[in-house]
Amino acid sequence: MQGESTESNPEFRVGKRVHSAGDPRRTGTVKYVGPIQGYSGAWVGVDWDSGDAKHDGSVNGFRYFQARSDRSGSFVRAHSLSPGISLLEALQLRYRVQSTKEEEDEMYVLSTSNKRVSVQLLGKDKIQDKLSRFEELPSASISYMGVSTPGVPCHIGTTVPKLKELDLTGNLLSEWKDVGTICDELPSLAALNLSNNLMLHEIFELPQLKSIRILVLNNTGINWMQIEILKDSLPAIEELHLMGNTISTIQPTSSFVVQGFDSLRLLNLDDNCIAEWDEILKLSQLRSLEQLYLNKNNLNRIYYPDKNRMPEFLGGNELQKESLMPFENLCCLLLGGNNIEDLASVDSLNTFPKLVDIRLSENPVADPGRGGIPRFVLVARLAKVVILNGSEVSPRERKDSEIRYVRLIMSKSHDNPEEIKLLHPRFAELKNSHGIDDEKPSVGATGLQKMASGLLSITLKCVGPSIGEKPPLTKKLPATTTVGKLKILCESFFKLKSIKPKLFLQEEGSPLPMLLEDEMASLMDLGIGNESTILVDEES
Repeated sequence: MQGESTESNPEFRVGKRVHSAGDPRRTGTVKYVGPIQGYSGAWVGVDWDSGDAKHDGSVNGFRYFQARSDRSGSFVRAHSLSPGISLLEALQLRYRVQSTKEEEDEMYVLSTSNKRVSVQLLGKDKIQDKLSRFEELPSASISYMGVSTPGVPCHIGTTVPKLKELDLTGNLLSEWKDVGTICDELPSLAALNLSNNLMLHEIFELPQLKSIRILVLNNTGINWMQIEILKDSLPAIEELHLMGNTISTIQPTSSFVVQGFDSLRLLNLDDNCIAEWDEILKLSQLRSLEQLYLNKNNLNRIYYPDKNRMPEFLGGNELQKESLMPFENLCCLLLGGNNIEDLASVDSLNTFPKLVDIRLSENPVADPGRGGIPRFVLVARLAKVVILNGSEVSPRERKDSEIRYVRLIMSKSHDNPEEIKLLHPRFAELKNSHGIDDEKPSVGATGLQKMASGLLSITLKCVGPSIGEKPPLTKKLPATTTVGKLKILCESFFKLKSIKPKLFLQEEGSPLPMLLEDEMASLMDLGIGNESTILVDEES
């Protein structure tokens, strides 16, 4: 039945990308063209990208097509759909349409007396003149305009010959040969964004895209096998963005590891479905890779491959003879929103040769609320990190974090040096570098007792709305002061009668203060150091 009326309405053949008439953001794929039992005339069955429709492609128990979900399909009349426009038509609409007198009359603001005051766009004519001179246009954004074809190929290069950046997000392109036509006509094009265009899996008729440096393919349905095919057409690619493509495996074609991509500096694999770190290790031989984005995948551990085992890892491939150190130039690794919960994964990040920018937020290991470790412990365990979770680690934060971390470990009174070395690989190094005494328990005061007898300078700041404005107080407190005792002291210091205080530790570089909720824990137990700031809030 699918082919019955397709030829009579070629604009809406099966597989064609379309959008709802009047709404270019509501896009979908034609899955059926023809009659429906019990209804007159021809209908077009569409599987909508948004998944917000009526059914799964069947009506009254008869299936006409299979939609992606139970309610992503619907049947509409042809006049309710648009097959899209050409790239050049979209450029004309976006950059050459003059505003009408009626539209300009509608440009106003309300004065203080609620009267309409017309808005004069400063330099409007000058801006429009510049935009309308297509031969000078360096960048263009024609996102969500229903672009479905390049148009007449030879007209593209002559119309926008200097175009360097082109944003085609959310249009109706699906065939790679059309992408090739556009790039072939624009020899200066360096950045191309095809996000939210549902691209076909077959890649053919694609020329060498020698000028493309940045390619964005987010939410296009692409998989790694297609990336391997595209790779040969992208000799100069420096940034490749592949977010939201449900990629779960990385499948090199000629060896165990991905080869080529000699200029690739940034690879964005955020919001995919990669669960095994072994898949990521297939990227370890990309010689220019500096930034790897893996946020919002399903990774639960990280490790750095032993150089001595690299031949085994490479599967005995000839590449082993000239293999690079794994991730030789990687300096930024973003792992936010995964399932990492072990400290061994955190410690392994020290082994990456140049890694200084790390994101671990929204992983169990970095979430104190889920049994993870706070920021200061991450800073102390990660020897080279300069940017953690998007926030710079200053020299002062590093020093304070490392000292606080050492104090914390010492307060746990480990008796077994081998156990400490195993669980806290940097402990001995940090203790020595900061000159912290390591006294053994003996008759008289131990090192811990000396620590406990010392006084810490703590600044208390009131932030609770009901507490009122009170100047900060700096107090000398014993390191053994518990959180519960400190709450009682705050009630006295700030004369809080009916307000129950809630305490937070304000840490440099951390976007949010850390709640101090264990009332039995002492300042020493929590690793809180001298000159720390504690915020005094109120129980809600």
